Amino acid sequence: MSPTSQAAASRRGHAAATFDSLDPATGEVVGTHPVHTEEEVRAAVDSARTEAAWWADLGFTVRKRHLTAWKAALVQRLPELIETVHRETGKPVGDATLEAGLAIEHIGWAAGHARRVLGRRKVSPGLLMVNQSASVAYKPLGVIGVIGPWNYPVFTPLGSIAYALAAGNAVVFKPSEYTPGVGVWLAERFEEAVGRPVLQVVTGLGATGAALCHAGADKIAFTGSTATGKKVMAACAETLTPVVIEAGGKDAVIVDADADIPSAADAALWGACGNAGQTCIGVERVYVHEQVYDEFVDALTTKAAGLHAGAEGKIGPITMPSQLHVIRRHMQDALDKGGRAVVGGLDAVGERYVQPTILVDVPENSLAVQEETFGPTMTVAKVRDMDEAIELTNATAYGLGNTVFSKRHGMIVAERIRSGMSAVNGVISFAGIPSLPFGGVGDSGFGRIHGPDGLKEFTYAKAIARQRFRPMLTLTTFDRTEKTDRLFTRVIGLLHGPRTRK
Repeated sequence: MSPTSQAAASRRGHAAATFDSLDPATGEVVGTHPVHTEEEVRAAVDSARTEAAWWADLGFTVRKRHLTAWKAALVQRLPELIETVHRETGKPVGDATLEAGLAIEHIGWAAGHARRVLGRRKVSPGLLMVNQSASVAYKPLGVIGVIGPWNYPVFTPLGSIAYALAAGNAVVFKPSEYTPGVGVWLAERFEEAVGRPVLQVVTGLGATGAALCHAGADKIAFTGSTATGKKVMAACAETLTPVVIEAGGKDAVIVDADADIPSAADAALWGACGNAGQTCIGVERVYVHEQVYDEFVDALTTKAAGLHAGAEGKIGPITMPSQLHVIRRHMQDALDKGGRAVVGGLDAVGERYVQPTILVDVPENSLAVQEETFGPTMTVAKVRDMDEAIELTNATAYGLGNTVFSKRHGMIVAERIRSGMSAVNGVISFAGIPSLPFGGVGDSGFGRIHGPDGLKEFTYAKAIARQRFRPMLTLTTFDRTEKTDRLFTRVIGLLHGPRTRK
């Protein structure tokens, strides 16, 4: 808490409210953080506006140098970051390492490509306006509010933060109440590297995130559930604050008859159970061609038999305790409607951990197929052909990502999926490619982070037309004559009228 905030709390005659972040594997307190009030959040945004003016004036080259210094600081102290992520989320150290490394890669890409994507460039004025020089550039919005999730507390928010900073904005970041220490650590390293708090953090519960929506930021980037995303949109609508929403997913793997079955099974299992299944682009459904269905299920169950969730296992705990009830409810509904657990089942849901669970024969109207489960589970269904697989994949309200395994038809199938992203013969690979946009459609949200689209997401287009010489036809004047109008009509006909066939 800042000295000003502490003084204000003292004047009110009571200590400021705090909350604890806990290790989900043990329940031990990892850290204690302030619950920033609406007044404090607004003060942070006001302070960030001053920083935004300074940061924007630096230009692309100097900002790149600062962001590179920040990136280097993260690499130098990477073990600290990994340990903080590990303790606050419970995820295995290897998973935390992968997440942090990919996030650092995105910082480098955003810093290195901002000038090329956003800098002023000439565009064609067209024949009608040939006397004009036309150009466009993308200007920073000012202050970006980022509301981050707990499941990937480094990789996901930095997909907005790094790109917003590279575009010339200041950022006020509200990390999840389950992983506040990660957000504070990232901001501290930034200020150490840059010397000014262009990236600030406010901590607290849901009310703090709501306060950020009302605090005067120029745009809000939110990642979380679809239900909460709707609340963020409603709050921001009151002040016409634009938003980018990355919400939930119900991503599917499609396995064609010509697929590499061992690779498909391995990818599906990792996509479903990596990070304890707490991945918005994780695998929750699998549709397998009937010709290879049995082979795939055998390979999948054999692979899953050696996978374990626990303190010594490769799968960590469920970070948000309330999600355990969702996972159990989805399993129960699937089993009640005729589904079978070939691996795991209801007994797989413990007090902190969930063991891998594979469900088959699950009806398409079950919760386990239609709603986001967010646990180390998946449903596997047999389909007669790829048309049926595509139809079923597209049948939910979500449209975030998906994967296709096919040696010959992967691209054709991927093109027909209603989703923002697809991977062919791999899983979640698009997230690790900084030049690709990341985002969804439908209940998975809108707007994009990552890549050129992610840089532009935090800017506005500034167009300039500059007259190079007087036009042959002066149209924007009250001195325009009927002769000019006739000539203009003739020119339009020549440029855009029907062509006479010879």
